[in-house]
Amino acid sequence: MHELRLSSSLFAILSGLVEERTGMHYERHDLELFSGKLLARAVEAGFESPLDYYYFLRYDDPDRREFDGLVDSLVVNETYFFREVGALRVICDDILPRALSQGKRPRVWCAACATGDEPLTLAMLLSERGLLPDVDIVASDISLRALARARAGYYGDRSLRGMTEEDKARWLVAAGQRFTVRREIRDAIAWNRVNLVDTAAVAALGVFDVVLCRNVLIYFSEDTMRQVAATLAGALAPDGRLLVGTCESLLRFGTLLDCEERGGCFFYKKVAQ
Repeated sequence: MHELRLSSSLFAILSGLVEERTGMHYERHDLELFSGKLLARAVEAGFESPLDYYYFLRYDDPDRREFDGLVDSLVVNETYFFREVGALRVICDDILPRALSQGKRPRVWCAACATGDEPLTLAMLLSERGLLPDVDIVASDISLRALARARAGYYGDRSLRGMTEEDKARWLVAAGQRFTVRREIRDAIAWNRVNLVDTAAVAALGVFDVVLCRNVLIYFSEDTMRQVAATLAGALAPDGRLLVGTCESLLRFGTLLDCEERGGCFFYKKVAQ
């Protein structure tokens, strides 16, 4: 088989298809990165021409099974337990107890959760405080492969680098060369496949007191980021809070959300209508 290459024009139509369906945006300087991942997937799927692969994805993949495989190859699943944990502690020590004190059963959504390290960390913190039975946690991602790993709950040393030995002993069970998260923690989370640019799928999840969507918006274009920010705001209950990554400011999107500081961390609160 001849070596596959992705021309600028093919990069444009293939990356455009990916952005159309997932929101993930690629600039011209991303050509090499995008090309390497896409062409490896195309070869694995038995295609000798990237143009043939495009036509298959666009017209001959009705259940999008192959497109889902491509998404699995493209997404970045870099996460680990207790990553930037300060904001999660504020949620567990301040925001959720306030909701509970008002007689509510709080709901938390970890959007784009990758392999589940963040929602599982949140469940551990809530369990530590005796609050886990009183809070609903929903976690979602676009990648089927990442969600399968999250549901299985098996993790290696790279995912555990933010945990103390005490944390590991409390929340993990050794399984050969890896560890599995204790079942009561995994079972506390409802795992869902959700595409953040699919407004109907997001709406079907209901409303939440806290939405976490960290280090995800940076992969979208400005227009898609604005759209997704509005969708996330729509998923917030009255007085709900949105947490994004430390490098993802939403202030330029106007008056949709107010930014507030809690415990040294910044959250966005939906503006009352």
